[in-house]
Amino acid sequence: MAGKVYLVGAGPGDPELLTLKALRVLRTADVVLHDELVGPQILSLVPFSAQIHNVGKRCGRKSTTQAEINALLVNYGLLDLQVVRLKGGDPLIFGRGGEEIEALRKANLDVEVIPGVTAALGAAAATQIPLTHRRLSSSLIFITNHHSSSASTSDWPGSISPTATVVVYMPGYAYAATARQLVAAGLKASTRCAIISQATRSEEKIYITTIEELRSAPRLPAPTLLIVGEVVRLAQHPSLHDQVSTRSEEFLPLVAQSESVAQSQGNMATSERPE
Repeated sequence: MAGKVYLVGAGPGDPELLTLKALRVLRTADVVLHDELVGPQILSLVPFSAQIHNVGKRCGRKSTTQAEINALLVNYGLLDLQVVRLKGGDPLIFGRGGEEIEALRKANLDVEVIPGVTAALGAAAATQIPLTHRRLSSSLIFITNHHSSSASTSDWPGSISPTATVVVYMPGYAYAATARQLVAAGLKASTRCAIISQATRSEEKIYITTIEELRSAPRLPAPTLLIVGEVVRLAQHPSLHDQVSTRSEEFLPLVAQSESVAQSQGNMATSERPE
């Protein structure tokens, strides 16, 4: 009899962001295969009797290949065990969950996905950056700078609206190249950016800059996330106190200007309305 495999999102780092369902499945697991970034506090929820394998991928270190991870999931699943594939963030957002689902379906194994708080939502909440805003951002784009060896690295949108918020997962440190791609897609060089390091953890840091100055940004500890858009003006975080340019007062003239434009448009619409 075959077991069942759960693809579980561990969230961005804070163990209190685990869902109740994820917690229940972890506490009854027979085998856990986890990413490198899943912290010890979350792993401590796994039963002592369970087998735990670190199958994480980190730059500069020997790591388990995706093919090997798929094989482990299938082999353990065929042993009538409850298997948990524990991933940082959400399994289906840049988490290779799709590849693992394909492998498990091919082996005719039962698989269930338990969503987690993706890094973009955790980082935005921790820094109080609204990813959408009625006056500033009407669309949201998720992009990754990390690709498989066979994938193209030039699949960024050809055009990005100035009213969009862009979240770059795994941005790396090639900030100058990222800035060029953002400008090539139509964003102004003055557009605000936030680099969030180790979101929702005690070591969390945020650095505010613009696309133009992104090339000079510090190399904050991984994992990092890059948020681009005018919503970054709303960021609030203790590590911003030394960055004078990020004071929340800068947002007030922007809101006033936006409200003035909206009022003018409303007046025009009223004056053009037939009697």
